[in-house]
Amino acid sequence: MVQKFDFQELELKGAYLIRPFYATDERGGFVKDYNIDIFKNAGIDYELKETFYTISKKNVIRAMHFQLIKPQPKLMRCISGHVYYVMVDLRPESPTYKKWIHFDLKGDDVVSLLVPAGFGQGYIALEDTIMSYKAAEVFDAEGDSGIRYDDRDLAIEWPLEEIGGKDKLIISQKDLELMSFAEYDRLMH
Repeated sequence: MVQKFDFQELELKGAYLIRPFYATDERGGFVKDYNIDIFKNAGIDYELKETFYTISKKNVIRAMHFQLIKPQPKLMRCISGHVYYVMVDLRPESPTYKKWIHFDLKGDDVVSLLVPAGFGQGYIALEDTIMSYKAAEVFDAEGDSGIRYDDRDLAIEWPLEEIGGKDKLIISQKDLELMSFAEYDRLMH
């Protein structure tokens, strides 16, 4: 079986669900999840500058992250495991400002999400998970920021019942100290 690239624009402008080139036969499979020319031919100007991975135990939440300096558009894919993935539009001038969408990303499904610059993103690991990040800007520690996963204004609906409740969350101290959406909104206006 051979599946060619397919780009589906999402309801948040500039965000895409991408089904990559995927070929399988009796040996297994081959996935090509990025090609600069194929992306450009689809009208997506995305040039890869940095690749990294997160390895998360079940119940880890990493959210909601972004860079204030040198925002990083990202091509996100679950390599193994299962995550409940959320992206939120944090571009003040956008008609979908403050709106969020979620996806179940699984390692056995080869889809990627293109998360535009100016978005926050995060996930909760529903299984032990490896996530791939292909960024179109390099990480800038000075601009590293985020909004708390449980911010009331964003009201993201996390599937906490799937991990046994909020008490089972594994979260870093750094993520517990992230700003609120109200603080972010004041900073941007």
